[in-house]
Amino acid sequence: MLVTITSSKCETSYKSLSLFIFLLESGLFHTEMTTEDLNRKRLDSLVRHITNVQNNCTILGERLIDKGEVDFGRRLIANGFIHDHSKFGGIEWQYLHGDVKETEPDKFFLAADQHVRVNKHHPEYWLTIHEMPRIYVSEMVCDWAARSSEFGNNPREWCKDKATKKFNFSCQSKVYKEIKFFMDMLLDPAFK
Repeated sequence: MLVTITSSKCETSYKSLSLFIFLLESGLFHTEMTTEDLNRKRLDSLVRHITNVQNNCTILGERLIDKGEVDFGRRLIANGFIHDHSKFGGIEWQYLHGDVKETEPDKFFLAADQHVRVNKHHPEYWLTIHEMPRIYVSEMVCDWAARSSEFGNNPREWCKDKATKKFNFSCQSKVYKEIKFFMDMLLDPAFK
């Protein structure tokens, strides 16, 4: 969500000043952002996400290699380097951004639909999460962990509470056990 505040609408109360500081520090405040500034912000966000996924793929891939899954680990690391490449062009570059979701939701959802249908690390590509090959399940876990850290969420909780409903699988299913295996290998143990 992008918020524009003009000086004529700002009140000089402590509450308004606190809101202004919060918006400024969170990157939600802008004054007449140029197209170049907006594109740069979007590019920075995209590159940051892809870098997070690449790092996760490398960590998980190396841990799998250490456990004897050499070819699989190497392939996962390679997938990290092409992760979300479709976001750099076309409808995804134009409309697959949080600010577009707020202002032009129809275009955002068209871009999101395009994205999940051309990227194999999304269950929608396979029509069901139960049909996903193991390599793409592992990349999906790296993606989920990256998104969770970007939003300040716990990926284990998100998977158990949200993903199971969104993608129609249970905590007893084969795919959940596969996801849990990769999550546990990628993430630090939870504090007890």
